Amino acid sequence: MLRNVSDLRSYAVRATDGVIGKIDDLFFDDEHWAIRYFVVDTGGWLSGRKVLMSPLAVGHPDWMGQLLPVAITRAQVKDSPDVDTEKPVSRQHEIAHADYYGEQYYWAGAGMWGPGAFPGNPVTERAIEEEARIRRRAIARASDDSHLRSCKAMTGHPVHAIDGDIGHLEDFLVDEHTWAIRYLIVATSNYWWGGRHVLVAPQWIEDARGVEAALCVDLTRQAVKDAPRYDSAAQLDRQQEQGMYEHYGRPGYWTATKIQDAAAAK
Repeated sequence: MLRNVSDLRSYAVRATDGVIGKIDDLFFDDEHWAIRYFVVDTGGWLSGRKVLMSPLAVGHPDWMGQLLPVAITRAQVKDSPDVDTEKPVSRQHEIAHADYYGEQYYWAGAGMWGPGAFPGNPVTERAIEEEARIRRRAIARASDDSHLRSCKAMTGHPVHAIDGDIGHLEDFLVDEHTWAIRYLIVATSNYWWGGRHVLVAPQWIEDARGVEAALCVDLTRQAVKDAPRYDSAAQLDRQQEQGMYEHYGRPGYWTATKIQDAAAAK
């Protein structure tokens, strides 16, 4: 099932011994387009400090109660590495965070989440050995760009097709199983389609560089305009997704996911 990032930003985060705070933002990487961290505002508990929580620590969400449980304690959160979430999060910060919580490096392996295709996915002994090797290499290259982006900061960015403006980025649709961003919800320019919403898959974006830059999509304006209509008030189902991908003549992400799952399992 797909979830709106804007809705997730109102969720509470609960440790094993109490509530930590509420989600203020979500960080994703612009290579795999997956949510890598929740930015949690701890409020008065830690004097307004914001901390990072990885989906790797998240248990089964309480969607009705708008709550994410995490398998850590409040004391662990209090003593966790301090990160200024208002500034770019470096790979060095990510390494310190993962090592502190004993989590795998999501960038270490063939799957979306390192050796696995999703958080909590069982991994093979070979995958564990591969992760250990990549951990050693990652520490030596800690200055590498981690490609993390803020969902909050990206919201409102203009979106361009091959031949002109489409509108602006309004929200993201996230897969609750893998935490992959499946779609960007684009609010079209009022002068063009009367404010209609359309979906754009991250794989169709050719350029997402720069804090102020537009997102450039490898589609024409007419192709987007002729695509199956998206109802932002209704839950998107697989049949609707298939219709959209067929319209654009592109393979569905679920096909690529099966291939990645098979590769990660070897």
